[in-house]
Amino acid sequence: MIDYNITGAFLVGLMGAGHCIGMCGGLVGAFSSQLATTPGQNLLASKLKFLLTYNLGRILSYSLAGALVGGSASALGMLFDIDLYLITLRVIAGVMMIITGLYIAQIWSGVVQIERLGKFIWRFLSPLANRVVPIRTLRQAFVGGVLWGWLPCGLVYSTLTWAVASHSAQQGALIMLAFGLGTLPALLSAGAAANMLGQWVQKRAVRVVSGLILVLFGLQTLYIAIAQLN
Repeated sequence: MIDYNITGAFLVGLMGAGHCIGMCGGLVGAFSSQLATTPGQNLLASKLKFLLTYNLGRILSYSLAGALVGGSASALGMLFDIDLYLITLRVIAGVMMIITGLYIAQIWSGVVQIERLGKFIWRFLSPLANRVVPIRTLRQAFVGGVLWGWLPCGLVYSTLTWAVASHSAQQGALIMLAFGLGTLPALLSAGAAANMLGQWVQKRAVRVVSGLILVLFGLQTLYIAIAQLN
């Protein structure tokens, strides 16, 4: 199960570029425009260094969240009937894969409503995130990425359900790491490159094919769970 969860997580990150740019692109653009520059310094190389550091912090938060929920699921499994518990987790993960696939294919955007669940947490983290703006040092960029990694995002929360179903801290972290790596092209792009990427992932055929692949992953997960009931 984990192999195609990792593949699916990367695909969600990659194909969710439009959503990522909408959610985090403004933040990235804001701190990129405020970076301190030194006369004679290569501006592009400097910005890329800060962007990579920021995204390292963001992906670290995703991986940590995956490890926490995967490890917690493993611990809770000791308190319940393990077979029924794992089947339940796989059903939840399968359903969320299908819902996410429908979102990617632009058939149904219900997954976006899940973002409301994270607004409570972000209410406490946003003041901390605002303290590191404007970004002047790599340390600030890293801390900002770590904090902004908890920004409410339906795609992140959806992928976290797969980390829960992995029933492992290590595998949960790998799933969220794959998701984070999938988001990198969108959030490292700028200007024309971002526009080209956004136009490509917004093509109807690309979104439908990618979404249907995720739906198939979800159906396979549900099939495995149902088969285990017999």
